[in-house]
Amino acid sequence: MIEDKNPQRTSIAQLGEFGLIEHLTKNFDVTQESTLKSIGDDAAVLDFKDKKVVVSTDLLIEGVHFDLAYMPLKHLGYKSVVVNLSDICAMNARPTQITVSVAVSNRFPLEALEELFEGITHAAKEYKVDVIGGDTTSSQKGLIISITAIGEADAAEIVYRNGAKQTDLLVVTGDIGAAYMGLQVLEREKQVFQVNPNSQPDLDMYSYLIERQLKPEARKDVRTLLHALEIKPTAMIDISDGLSSEIIHLCKQSKVGCNLYEDKLPLDPQFISTCEEFNIDSTTVAINGGEDYELLFTIDINDFDKIKGNPNFSVIGHMADESEGIHLVTRANTKIALKARGWDALSE
Repeated sequence: MIEDKNPQRTSIAQLGEFGLIEHLTKNFDVTQESTLKSIGDDAAVLDFKDKKVVVSTDLLIEGVHFDLAYMPLKHLGYKSVVVNLSDICAMNARPTQITVSVAVSNRFPLEALEELFEGITHAAKEYKVDVIGGDTTSSQKGLIISITAIGEADAAEIVYRNGAKQTDLLVVTGDIGAAYMGLQVLEREKQVFQVNPNSQPDLDMYSYLIERQLKPEARKDVRTLLHALEIKPTAMIDISDGLSSEIIHLCKQSKVGCNLYEDKLPLDPQFISTCEEFNIDSTTVAINGGEDYELLFTIDINDFDKIKGNPNFSVIGHMADESEGIHLVTRANTKIALKARGWDALSE
């Protein structure tokens, strides 16, 4: 297909703020019973009756959290929703609504925002959440996206970070590290493109890694899976900043120690082979990479038989007395103190 070198560019200023909002939100449907009033008034109105409400918000900034050199706007819209819904899932709650706020510079035409909101709309439909409001404004620093996610749960269902006990097992969903290696592949190809703009990368052998980076999924299924197994986690967190950082968060807030076992880490074969290609230690990447959006949680040791052999979960360690500290137990059975080397948006 021949690329249109002169695509249509409609200035956002032609629509004005309210015209822009009306244009971008016309495809959002209301599907949740708890949404009494959505977009179109000074505030949304929600009714959760006897349910507890959980709320989380995230800010995504161009040049800090994403690079438009290889992040398509549609994927960015989808991912910006997913990373927020993951926080709701990490509370063992069900996502129900989101608000979307966007600050955009004048280098973005209306068509670019349409593409971004196409991804947001797709994610909202995929996860069955209502878009109930937000804001738009101008930016001198490129594109900024802020999304607030809302969810519901019975009081007895909600899981916090501070409930882990000394004898609990540490469990993770899916596999880890792939999103970080997907980012490394994309960064490498960006550098190649900057040297030779005519180069066409062959990314088929990295398809899983790139998808984990550009189009992650929140683990909305885990709540249902655990309920079916009659397991309620004692503590839970999502893996956004790296496994090591998240384990330390759980340990500090629960006042326990932890032993994480290197040989128990769930790693995808494509991830392992790409680490070898890049000459990077797979364990280092797996525990520090971040952006996996899998769930990390602890369960009572008596629930082990319910979860063992389940392909959705991997038992990767156990909690211990706080005085024992937080360690990685290597394949050689050596204990190494675990440090938070994951993503830190405020690091210099």
